[in-house]
Amino acid sequence: MKKKDIKILLVDDEQDILEIVGYNLSQEGFKIVTASNGKEAIAVAKKERPQLIIMDVMMPEMDGMEACENIRKIPELSNTIITFLTARSEDYSQVAGFDVGADDYIAKPIKPKLLVSKVKALLRRLKDDSPSSENLNVGGIEINREEYKIVMDGREIVLPRKEFELFYLLASKPGKVFKREEILDKVWGNEVIVGGRTIDVHIRKLREKIGEDLFKTIKGVGYKFEI
Repeated sequence: MKKKDIKILLVDDEQDILEIVGYNLSQEGFKIVTASNGKEAIAVAKKERPQLIIMDVMMPEMDGMEACENIRKIPELSNTIITFLTARSEDYSQVAGFDVGADDYIAKPIKPKLLVSKVKALLRRLKDDSPSSENLNVGGIEINREEYKIVMDGREIVLPRKEFELFYLLASKPGKVFKREEILDKVWGNEVIVGGRTIDVHIRKLREKIGEDLFKTIKGVGYKFEI
């Protein structure tokens, strides 16, 4: 996908942040749209269908966490990458961000060049999307690679992008013991700096959504890791 075809939604209640970040990304050739709070972000995202959303956490009317959670419920935005760009750098805040469906969490302040590099790294994940991607059927669970959803016992479960990619990776090789470095490289990309705790959060959410017993029955898929 060419840069001119990539749309990025910036969400922040500080106009200077929107201007600075928007300027640096538009200079790279990306199309930029903006919103000043979470409620507006949902409306703009529905209309514009951006490939990437960069969002602050603390905003009026609706904060970033609630907005992210709501966006993840919109089927047509299931493939949209969401990252928080916020001054809230505490561990619990980052975990909360991943819990509501964020793909990454970037702490302010960050130099413009580094932010652009992070954005490019996030957008490289779009290259992995392919109509020929193989669907899987493992342990009675159908995994639809194109639509980012799984079907279990006739019940359709739509997963956030990173949860799906993680589950797809693990299910593609039942019984394999994955090293954390390998998971981070294949699911998040080696240019994106995230910790092992990120994997734990996503694994926990997967277990909650598809059930612990079924998660284990897939010959230990996602159940063993080498640190």
